Amino acid sequence: MLVGIVGAPNKGKSTLFSSMTSVDVQIADYPFTTIKPNTGIAYVTERCPHTSLGFAACNPKNSACINGTRKIPVKIIDVAGLIEGAHMGKGMGNQFLNDIAAADALIIVVDASGRTDLSGNKSTGSNPSEDVEMVLSEMSEWIAQIIKRHMNDARRVDISAMLHNALSGLNISDLQISMAIESAGLRGDLSTEKGIYEISKELLKKSKPFVIAANKSDISGAEGSIKILQEKYGKERVIACSAATELALSKAVHSGIISYDPVKGISVQKKDISPEQSKALDFMGKFVKEHGTGVQELINTVYLKVLDNLIVYPVEDENKLCDHFGNVLPDAILIKRGSSAKDLAAHIHTDIAEKMLYAVDARTKMRLSKDYVLKDNDIIKIVSSAKSI
Repeated sequence: MLVGIVGAPNKGKSTLFSSMTSVDVQIADYPFTTIKPNTGIAYVTERCPHTSLGFAACNPKNSACINGTRKIPVKIIDVAGLIEGAHMGKGMGNQFLNDIAAADALIIVVDASGRTDLSGNKSTGSNPSEDVEMVLSEMSEWIAQIIKRHMNDARRVDISAMLHNALSGLNISDLQISMAIESAGLRGDLSTEKGIYEISKELLKKSKPFVIAANKSDISGAEGSIKILQEKYGKERVIACSAATELALSKAVHSGIISYDPVKGISVQKKDISPEQSKALDFMGKFVKEHGTGVQELINTVYLKVLDNLIVYPVEDENKLCDHFGNVLPDAILIKRGSSAKDLAAHIHTDIAEKMLYAVDARTKMRLSKDYVLKDNDIIKIVSSAKSI
């Protein structure tokens, strides 16, 4: 799974990317800082099961566990800023759109303070809702143009087959195409511009669901814009955040100036800091205590809620909760909600899934069928004639 950070220029996309991934990228206060896409690893987090099961520690292999918090690596991409007319080649145009094609979901970054316009230039009183609509419109127009280029195929094959051929490089599945056709109410050929655009919007909605990062929430005036965004798009889809604060705190931690825990807050470790640093840390400490930076909430929201995943822990020994090396809770797996025990087996190895006999709930020790629907935080042993996991 891949999540793309998108938005108009100068909204804080690259700052958000750096705060999520700890990757240094070019950050500046002018449009089109990002030209080539930046890719990195962020982490979905949840409380590790070992903390409530009487184990002093776990031994992660595919993830990390820090102070009882399991951190599961996920992929993030930050692409060039998008402006009106990008689908016609303006700005970074088609490069942006091609870079984001593989994404499974989007984080649309807006300037909640309203101090940058649609082109990323300094402004006052700009409406961040317009940023969201511009991004969605440009991406829908992009998909519509691709469909138009394949319209001759529509005379020879049905709509689903034509769209599958046209959109093969956009990470859009056959199921998503079928759902978009149903939602758009299309049964025959795509005969009008309106019809093409409507199905393009539905395809975007189904294949690239989004969450909004209401960035720069620490700046005066942001609160009103965030409320408007939440009323329009829903509270669960709009996350107030301050990427700059999260990034500054991260750098201060790496420099040994502070210790920082999103729950416990900030603790100054070095006493020989300047008055300016002390003032900045006081401000950020108060802000984090009252609001949080929202950055981790964004990652968890897009991967667990927008992409509808849950976290499960496969083990080989259901009593010791370990693999055959004795590693306690070695793997944390992100898997689609609604997945079965057999789906988990397939995630581990196709041969194990093909020869699977049953599963065991390591908490209750109950035998589970191959069709058992996984729940969040399940600890599961797969029993297979190929191998026991």
